[in-house]
Amino acid sequence: MNIHTRELSDMPDREDAKAALERLKAWAERATPEEVADLDPAIARLLPTHAPSNYPDLARDYDADFKVDAAYKSGLPDLQNGPSSLIRGAKQQLQHVGISNFRLPIRFHTRDNGDLTLETSVTGTVSLEAGKKGINMSRIMRSFYRHAEKTFSFEVMEAALDDYITDLDSIDARLQMRFSYPMKVRSLRSELEGYQYYNIAMELVERDGIRRKFMHLDYVYSSTCPCSLELSEHARQTRGQLATPHSQRSVARLSVEVEGGKLVWFEDLIDMARAAVPTETQVMVKREDEQAFAELNASNPVFVEDAARLFCEQFLADQRIGDFRVVASHQESLHSHDAVSIVTEGDTFAADSIDPKLFATLFHVG
Repeated sequence: MNIHTRELSDMPDREDAKAALERLKAWAERATPEEVADLDPAIARLLPTHAPSNYPDLARDYDADFKVDAAYKSGLPDLQNGPSSLIRGAKQQLQHVGISNFRLPIRFHTRDNGDLTLETSVTGTVSLEAGKKGINMSRIMRSFYRHAEKTFSFEVMEAALDDYITDLDSIDARLQMRFSYPMKVRSLRSELEGYQYYNIAMELVERDGIRRKFMHLDYVYSSTCPCSLELSEHARQTRGQLATPHSQRSVARLSVEVEGGKLVWFEDLIDMARAAVPTETQVMVKREDEQAFAELNASNPVFVEDAARLFCEQFLADQRIGDFRVVASHQESLHSHDAVSIVTEGDTFAADSIDPKLFATLFHVG
């Protein structure tokens, strides 16, 4: 292969550089500040109207008294709202763009305990059309804060979602709030009470003009292996051998669509989970409670397949529930791996592929 090097005589000289500089200046004078910044912010220094008068001797002290007026603000670069010519990569519509995990205290209605103020993690996203460069992320927060002082329900979330669509000129929008919901739980026999905390999320989605509501719950329970239970009893009966079945802490992630106009309280969803699999982990435990829990587990042995179908049975029987998904993980004490199961109803949660780290997120932090 022959490699041809550029002859020294072909290298640009000073006159060539001067001509190129004049051409670059001519382009920069007609370009928008966003286009200049996207190519190279340093180009602005070539323009007399853009270059700082004291460049390169720039001020190094923060000016706490500097005030931004309308004229100054109008001259600030805004690359995110720049022309489509600034788009990098494929000019493809983005289904989700926004912010995740900005936190603030929010008041919630509850079924049994009035209103509660809880630290809440908010995720807000909108769709982005193929011809738009980007969005102003701060507008999502500003839109949300306009409603943050109100007691939150799906209705107030809808008002915030309306603001998203208007402020960000978007077709689709989504809002999700995650929080840890405290609920008093009584022990099985000692009558003691303690707080159980449930990871819950409320989600509101608008797509193609259709608005839908979802709730998500992580339910933590004990699962006793039916096979291990029978084998333990066989050892007792046939050989007089003491044996114990294996059981383990397990997590079900329950996601349900709330049918339009209907109400599902946090407590309702928790009650459905308890009705399906009553061996919820305990908060306050004395000896009589521990014995009762052992008896409760023996009365409700459950494979991971059983658990998924039991949750499914509860949701199918409730007319307030539309599409749903159950993801169950039994974090085995017998095996060095987990037993997992997924069941979905309807098109919303059906998928041929799953997040490779989905099951790794199904654990309970004590």
